[in-house]
Amino acid sequence: MVRWGQLFARQAPTGPTAAPRAQVLGTWALVAMGIGATIGSGIFVTTGQVAATVAGPGVVLSYLVAGGACLLAALCYAEFAALHPSGGSAYSYAYATLGELCAWVIGWDLVLEYGVAGSIVAVGWSEHFVQLLQSLGVRVPAALVAPVNVPAALVMAAITAVLIRGVEESARTNTVVVAVKLGVVLFVLLVGVGFVDRVNWVSFPPPGDPAGSGFLPFGWAGVMTGAAMVFFAYIGFDAVSTHAEEAIDPGRSLPRGILVSLVVCTVLYIAVAAVLVGMVPWVRIAPLAPVAAAFAGVGMPWAAVVIDFGALAGMTSVLLVTFSGQARIFRAMARDGLLPKGLFAAEHPKFRTPVRSLVLTGTVAGLTAALVPHGVLLEMVSIGTLMAFAIVCAAVMVLRTTHPGAARPFRCPAVYVVAPLGIFVNAAMMVALPVETWLRLVVWLVVGLGVYFGYGARHSAARRRGSGPGGAPGPDRP
Repeated sequence: MVRWGQLFARQAPTGPTAAPRAQVLGTWALVAMGIGATIGSGIFVTTGQVAATVAGPGVVLSYLVAGGACLLAALCYAEFAALHPSGGSAYSYAYATLGELCAWVIGWDLVLEYGVAGSIVAVGWSEHFVQLLQSLGVRVPAALVAPVNVPAALVMAAITAVLIRGVEESARTNTVVVAVKLGVVLFVLLVGVGFVDRVNWVSFPPPGDPAGSGFLPFGWAGVMTGAAMVFFAYIGFDAVSTHAEEAIDPGRSLPRGILVSLVVCTVLYIAVAAVLVGMVPWVRIAPLAPVAAAFAGVGMPWAAVVIDFGALAGMTSVLLVTFSGQARIFRAMARDGLLPKGLFAAEHPKFRTPVRSLVLTGTVAGLTAALVPHGVLLEMVSIGTLMAFAIVCAAVMVLRTTHPGAARPFRCPAVYVVAPLGIFVNAAMMVALPVETWLRLVVWLVVGLGVYFGYGARHSAARRRGSGPGGAPGPDRP
């Protein structure tokens, strides 16, 4: 039987969370990891879809709003990551402050966030792969991309194989592809700005409203909806926190990795979005491969090939970091008894990577990418990410109250302003998402609660300890 005290049992917010691991990731490796997880389909896929369907040129402001909201959450993440360097990320932070039930909800939400985000990127990877082959004169049979997206499934299998080899090798691979990706982004900015026509920013009002704003054809409502849709592209700093156990001097390197990567990515997102909607009228933007198509449209097909190649490299790094983080969250939940240890915490005897968890994650994400439409995936990961960030903002305030004297290598400035504002902004963007997305989230959480009460609560390490809130012996202890 599940006892009331167990639902709110907390772990200690400081100290080691697992057996020591090889600390091989310094500040710049973590920054590269954050950039690698962030810049990818956000620039090369999502920008076009948001501009063409909900925001028009206002997609520039959508990225600004989403980046500002992310900064609020990132400051809270940075404090938690420095104080409690656990691979469980927001799941572990919630366990330390809000109790086991809330931790399970956020952990289940992170499964949605990371797993679906990877599936979105795999779909974008497939689109660019097919376009690159066609640019080189290779025809790809339609049966390979619909109804089952075979390239998306195959890239997930390859990423899983690389991750099983270990964090150090995957970090080296990530650094190389991040360098390629940044080179392509700089190419887009430096060359694309020469094709910008400022008329494209203001001269295409919404259909049926010729007197409407050309820059904001869907109004501020479109900007906010667009912000909620592009928000998933910022989960890179979240992925940095999942590698806390492999970080060198995590109290210093984690906050720097989180904040520096977020600022760099926000600036690049805004700049590329501005160039894209300046090169092509928003009504003619290609939704799934907008940047490459924009260069092809101005008579530079060779540039489109370069961009497709860079997009493939960039989205490969996103997949590396995202699925590495997903497996580490599973491992943290399994260590706490909420998921089967034999499946989610078992490690490769040589590489010490969660091999079974990686294989399961890669398989499920590959099938999702192969079968589920891109638009549905995008909205689902956005609402999952927004929910996770709002809970972390709440948790950091709780921890300031329950453990005011804890040594904090990094402190969120003006936390009682930043954290509530972060909760409000994230909640506002959640409200802007369609009702259907909320219904899917509710169904997902109901399924998660069924798993928790059916397995997790009965096998919980907190239950075995008989602990109540704060980790002390609870009143329900047998």
